[in-house]
This record gives sequence, structure tokens and C-alpha cells, in this order.
Amino acid sequence: MSKQQKRILALSAALALSFGIVPNVSAMHIMEGYLPGGFCIAWGILCVPFLAAGFFSIRKTLQEHRSLITLLAMSGAFIFVISSLKIPSVSGSCSHMTGTGLGAILFGPSAVSILGLIVLLFQALLLAHGGLTTIGANTFSMAVAGPFVSFGIYTLCKKSGMNRRAGIFLAALAGDLFTYCVTALQMALAHHADTTIGGALAKFLVVFAPTQIPLAVIEGILTVLIVMGLETYAKPELKAIGFIKEGK
Repeated sequence: MSKQQKRILALSAALALSFGIVPNVSAMHIMEGYLPGGFCIAWGILCVPFLAAGFFSIRKTLQEHRSLITLLAMSGAFIFVISSLKIPSVSGSCSHMTGTGLGAILFGPSAVSILGLIVLLFQALLLAHGGLTTIGANTFSMAVAGPFVSFGIYTLCKKSGMNRRAGIFLAALAGDLFTYCVTALQMALAHHADTTIGGALAKFLVVFAPTQIPLAVIEGILTVLIVMGLETYAKPELKAIGFIKEGK
């Protein structure tokens, strides 16, 4: 076994171990019963066009570069692991990193909608995180809204000539925070009986902020570190998707 293979094996073992020792928590994305049926259906319908675009995006990418399936799977695994590390928050929800910024930067936001949906299904069925009735709302916040913001921020930073690693950090951070802004809005729309929607939104945002802001910063740092590793060990794949230009 080569040194590179040993490093990859050690990294995989560390990730698996960290996932395996995650403490059991009762908090989830938005769990079963915390959204009325009409809201569940509406958020699910809103996700459909993004999921369709994601399916075609992934199909096109794999048809052109079959070798990218490993990198795509790794992006999905990163979302699964990092979004499973949760800190209980408020009213049936929780704070956690999302991991979707990495996939959005590498493959575009549409592809991440499919990856996020798969992750959320596995978490709902196997880990009791989230729920099947709320899968549409959770998909829209974590796998649609967040990735599009990450991609947009990264694109703007790239066009402005900003250092690439700084752009990656900001993109991952912004995507994480926007995911929770959308989650707070979803909860506020469904739970504002004693106040206005704006008042409920402000309350949810204030409760999320102490845990989510530090987590967003950590996610930004982790995303940069992952990209640095890929630049070392997966340069051909990064060139294939245009992340690294030929000759650089």
C-alpha cells in the first residue's frame, strides 16, 4: 500500500470514527409534526424543479466524465457526515453544519439538491434526524437555498479576483447561514400564533445565532481544508470539472 493510499485510509477511518461516536440527540432538522400538512406539501412542490435540474446536471456530468462519480459521492458523504453533527436548538429544530457548500462549488447548486435529498432521506430513515413529512422543507432549506447562495458567493468572489480559498470560506459560511435563515422562516410561517411572522422570524433567528454562527465559521474552514486536500490528491478530477484550469 502506497503512502497516499495509507493517508486516504487513515482519513476515512477518522471520519468514520467521528461519525460513529456522535452523541444521540433528540433535535433534528425539522422533525415530524412540526409543520402543518399544507406547508409540507408546498415546500415539497417548490423543490421539484430544482431536483429535476439536479438530476439532469448530474447525468450530464457523469456522461462527460464517468470518473467524477467518486468525487460526487465524496461530496455527498461530506454532507451526510457533517450535517449529522447536531447541537439542539429550538422548537423541533437544531443547529448543525450543512456541508453543501463544497458540492455547490465543485458541481453547481442544482446537483447538490439531489445529494441533499438523498442525505436527508437516509438521515430520516436511519438516524431519526428530520422526517419524511418535512423532507420537502428540509430539502429546500439545506439542499436548495443554501447551495445556491454558496455558488453565488463563490462566483462573485472569483470574478472579483479574491483569493480562491477566501472565496471558498465565505461561500461555505454564507450557504450555512442562509440555510438557517430559511429554516427560521419556515418555522416562523408555521408557528406565529402569538405574534407576527416577522416577530416569530426574529425570535427563531436570535435563538439559532449563538450556535449557528460559530458552526458556519467552522464549516468554512473545513471546506477550505477539504478543497486543499483535493487539490493535492484529486487534481485530474478538479481539472475535469473546470475547478482547476489546465496548466495551473
